[in-house]
Amino acid sequence: MKKSHLAFAVVILLFLSSCSLPGLTSTTAQLPLVSEKPTPQTLPPIHFPQDEGAHNDLTEWWYYTGHLQGHDASGNTHLYGFELVVFQAQRSTLPAVYPAHFAISDITGNTFHYDQRRVSSPARGTTGTHVTTTNPGIDIHVGDWSIQGLNGHDHLAAAMQNYAINLDLVSQKPPVLHNGNGLITYGLAGFSYYYSRTHMDMQGTLIDHNQPIQVTGLAWMDHQWGNFLTLGGGGWDWYSIQLANNTEMMVYVIRDASGKPLSTYVGYIDSSGNDVVLAPTSLHVTVLGTWKSPATGITYPSGWRLDISDSHLPASLTLKPLLLDQELVATQSTGNTYWEGAVAIEGQSDGQGINGLGYVELTSYHA
Repeated sequence: MKKSHLAFAVVILLFLSSCSLPGLTSTTAQLPLVSEKPTPQTLPPIHFPQDEGAHNDLTEWWYYTGHLQGHDASGNTHLYGFELVVFQAQRSTLPAVYPAHFAISDITGNTFHYDQRRVSSPARGTTGTHVTTTNPGIDIHVGDWSIQGLNGHDHLAAAMQNYAINLDLVSQKPPVLHNGNGLITYGLAGFSYYYSRTHMDMQGTLIDHNQPIQVTGLAWMDHQWGNFLTLGGGGWDWYSIQLANNTEMMVYVIRDASGKPLSTYVGYIDSSGNDVVLAPTSLHVTVLGTWKSPATGITYPSGWRLDISDSHLPASLTLKPLLLDQELVATQSTGNTYWEGAVAIEGQSDGQGINGLGYVELTSYHA
């Protein structure tokens, strides 16, 4: 995959105009550009559990999505999707900035709800914002929203009007180091570390309109950090895929400001946790429909078929949104609007019928 000259120019422009939160104004900042060849090991490798926690770099985030199910006191089944993300942005001597998003896709209730926060902290440990950097593991709080974890045993807590989560997560596979070693370089624009935990079992409590529901489910976690600034002019379509045969896939297509695809990434994680990067040319994405937001007037793709013609994993998967409206207007925190939602998956993988669940993120679409 070729690195984008446009991305480099936008990054430098954002750096020079970094009066607010560079790079987070037009993207949820989840994906790097990845080359087909592993990055030369010119920076220290990732170490666990030390690198699970916060770093003193320009940009960092911890990003969780997942699916939950449980039964209320009457025995009725409830299905949910969720997103919880906290960003950390540090610029020179300016106070660190912590935007955060929390969303619930109430599949049973056919409704979508989200909240957002953005706080500045002149010093770690101040009231309302706390990030621990001296101890290994994750320990980050934005008000009463928190992400904590060590060695793939994580705890998430967040609340908004009518919904709250209190969840324990346990990773069932080793972390996936993207690009082979988890290190991606942008040349003069900086570097990024990036890993995912693609299969995290969950249990805990979800409060739905003051009714506590004991839930179980499956989550996906991304952690990325480094001295880089995120892509400002373009966007991407990102797919996390968790299949019933205990395999996962991460697929994305990055677009420039005009919508032209710049690069494609297809990663396959087998049942033992081994990661294989498939050829970008093996992927063909067919958009099956569209959805127009009544709130913003933006038209998003809605429903996809992913055909993969690679010898490691010939597959044809159909992804269907579990709710049409899963749009976040996050202008008060990260300054952008995006669609990120729960999807159901069915199709064929390696000649066998398969189903599963996933999440799709769509950024930089405009009315």
